[in-house]
Amino acid sequence: MAARWPHGMKLKPKLRRPRTLTAALLAATTVSTALTIYLSLGLLDQHETDRRRQDILSAARQSALNFTSLDYRHYDRDSANVLAGATGDFKKQFAAQTRQLTQLVATNKSVSEGQVLEAGIARSDGDSARVLVVADSKVTNTAVPKGEARTYRLQLDLVHRDGRWLTSDVEFVG
Repeated sequence: MAARWPHGMKLKPKLRRPRTLTAALLAATTVSTALTIYLSLGLLDQHETDRRRQDILSAARQSALNFTSLDYRHYDRDSANVLAGATGDFKKQFAAQTRQLTQLVATNKSVSEGQVLEAGIARSDGDSARVLVVADSKVTNTAVPKGEARTYRLQLDLVHRDGRWLTSDVEFVG
């Protein structure tokens, strides 16, 4: 029998439903918060991976463009652009050949206008990458004054140094 107040009102029995509902809502909130954090971290990681990939490809494209775009009228500037994106043995070799190449391109009045057609990452890790690049170039010189189209397939090895991707090796492939 239910207890009554002095004025005839019935007392309601204690309900446990609000506590159960509160506990369920708290559990659902905790799970959805954890899931949101997990998914956000995954998106952040994916964003960083995509950004890193784009940085690698951008550096490789620019390096290939610099390497295939040289003009005897301002070869000092063009070779400086190649060297600015280079490091290691590639930088040393290119710098060592710059004087000889300057004379050669000036004598032949060589102009090469490069264009990168495609680039793809063959492999990469935290601080190195290998990128394959296909580039075209129109080359004019004293021997071919009307120009000649050339297609280059390049393999560029890059390293991450001081926040930048630099070319450490260039090979002509195929």
